[in-house]
Amino acid sequence: MSVETVSPIYYDPFDVQIDRTVHATWRRMREEEPVYWNDRYRFYALSRFEDVWNGYHDTATFSSTHGVQLETLDEPTAFPSVIFMDPPEHGVMRKLVSRAFTPRRIAALNSYIETLVDRCLDPLVGSSGFDYVQQFGALVPPMVIGYMLGIPEDERDMLRRWFDEMLHREEGQTEQMNPTSLNASLQVHAYATKLIEERRRHPGEDMISTLVDAEIEEDNVRRRLTDDEVALFVVLLAGAGVETVARLLSWTAVTLAQHPDQRRLLVDDPSLVPGAIEEILRYEAPSPVNGRWTLRDFSAHGVDIPAGSKVLLLNGSANRDQREFTDPDIFDVRRNIQRHITFGFGAHYCLGAALARLEGCAALAGTLARFPEWEIDESELVPVQTSTVRGFASVPIHLG
Repeated sequence: MSVETVSPIYYDPFDVQIDRTVHATWRRMREEEPVYWNDRYRFYALSRFEDVWNGYHDTATFSSTHGVQLETLDEPTAFPSVIFMDPPEHGVMRKLVSRAFTPRRIAALNSYIETLVDRCLDPLVGSSGFDYVQQFGALVPPMVIGYMLGIPEDERDMLRRWFDEMLHREEGQTEQMNPTSLNASLQVHAYATKLIEERRRHPGEDMISTLVDAEIEEDNVRRRLTDDEVALFVVLLAGAGVETVARLLSWTAVTLAQHPDQRRLLVDDPSLVPGAIEEILRYEAPSPVNGRWTLRDFSAHGVDIPAGSKVLLLNGSANRDQREFTDPDIFDVRRNIQRHITFGFGAHYCLGAALARLEGCAALAGTLARFPEWEIDESELVPVQTSTVRGFASVPIHLG
């Protein structure tokens, strides 16, 4: 009589092959090892919804000061960016940046985004197909962020290319930087510094002018931000806005091709589009892994995590947890979602969440109005995979 053996769980965010079918691995982690330990890279991972949810809210235990990428977590980050701060310093800087993302400012972008979607998609009508990311999904986000930052229109695609290179990772690379990403980072910082100098001389209504004019209080003394502080904000806002929305749109094209019945529901009833974007965000989070550094001992599910440990909060796994969602592996555009963790939560909840949703809805509505059906050949997909981001750099779609 043979005895069936089950292989041990191995999760490696750097492994491209694991990443391709990662939901199966995450499912086993949630059920068998909800506090997972990776001995090779010396990190813990939390995969269940409540654990990840609580982790995002518990900044006294789970610190962002070491960055959010696994490859940076061993040392405190050298960049004083708002996403690498803990309260109370984080709150001061976040309040400052939130001025650029007020509901009024975001709502005012709607007509611009719809016009941009029209401009990108109209020339593609009548074609036999196109690359949904390279010819559309990767173009819209930098144009929107560039518009908000006041970057000249003919320079916005240059910014997109730099951010693609900043996120470039060689096969098997586990370090934070390589020559391509380092060079792009230097170019972006130099470009941002030039824009800041121009705004100090000639302020406008854009986001950079808002930041240049803003003041913070330190030790009961009010001061303006330094050029370096503003530049870090610009790099953060532009990078986050370019990368994650492009990956969201890549998942939109792929997921709806895989579920044509759900796509037909959206074609027949466009009012379902906002809910569909929410379901896509839950089903395939563009940024499914966020790293933290423990400031004090922590225990869960019988496992003790010491202070000074690397911990990955797997919001991509949490969004498929059956304890939170009924039939979590089923894609349902009519799902009533009470909450998901794609944008994080708590102190570090994504400031650009409303903008990402706005772009996603406009892009999907514009796509369905012109192309109610499309097919993909999954062998043609070109994945993007870093330790924190999942999605596709190229999604050729085929039209009937």
